[in-house]
Amino acid sequence: MTILDRFRLDGRVAVVTGASSGLGVHFARALAEAGADVVLAARRVDRLDATAALVQAAGRRSLAVRCDVANTSDCDGVVEAAIAEFGNVDVLVNNAGVASAVPASRETPDEFRRVLDVNLNGSYWMAQACGRVMRPGSSIVNIASVLGLTTAQLPQAAYCSSKAAVIGLTRDLAQQWTGRKGIRVNALAPGFFASEMTDEFPEGYLEETIIPRTVSGRMGDPEELSAALLFLASDAGGYVTGITLPVDGGLTTR
Repeated sequence: MTILDRFRLDGRVAVVTGASSGLGVHFARALAEAGADVVLAARRVDRLDATAALVQAAGRRSLAVRCDVANTSDCDGVVEAAIAEFGNVDVLVNNAGVASAVPASRETPDEFRRVLDVNLNGSYWMAQACGRVMRPGSSIVNIASVLGLTTAQLPQAAYCSSKAAVIGLTRDLAQQWTGRKGIRVNALAPGFFASEMTDEFPEGYLEETIIPRTVSGRMGDPEELSAALLFLASDAGGYVTGITLPVDGGLTTR
């Protein structure tokens, strides 16, 4: 096996939540290009056709499944569909997420709970569902955020809390499952990449607030994040578990 072979995912099955848009689309394509068949999960199942086409263009099989990760039955259903179609689950990318930008003095309990229910609870329910069937050598990658490590001068209490919690969840699942079940669990903490979420930022916010704090002086390219994902998902990261890897252009150094 060459060093590049360690990044291959041939013969493996990956589940990507939030695969209907944004970074989830890039993750699904990268996993397929590395050789994995991909189960695409999202609430907006009608938007998964475009992602499925990218997977198939890479020569791999895809399966689209409707899933609200806040619903445990939906999470179980994704895994059941994956097993029925492909026979196994080897990689989980917990990418589904929502954000809010409500000042802390005005955020309602329901608004706060909804963000945690998707970002934190949903990651846990999907990890549970996949962890029950994953074989030794499998990998879970939770998509956290640099906002679980720092702030961004926006009212993001619910989002920041949820992503910090995902980092804690990652450590604990790694401690529980890596030695006993052979399942590695890690997190990516993306900085700022173009997505539906960044489209909602105030005009000039990225240019005036975020990029000056970023050592690299620019936003990230989704392919750079996908490369980091492949490292954690594949045998290239076989001795890595329980970590949170910031991919942020140096934002967290300032």
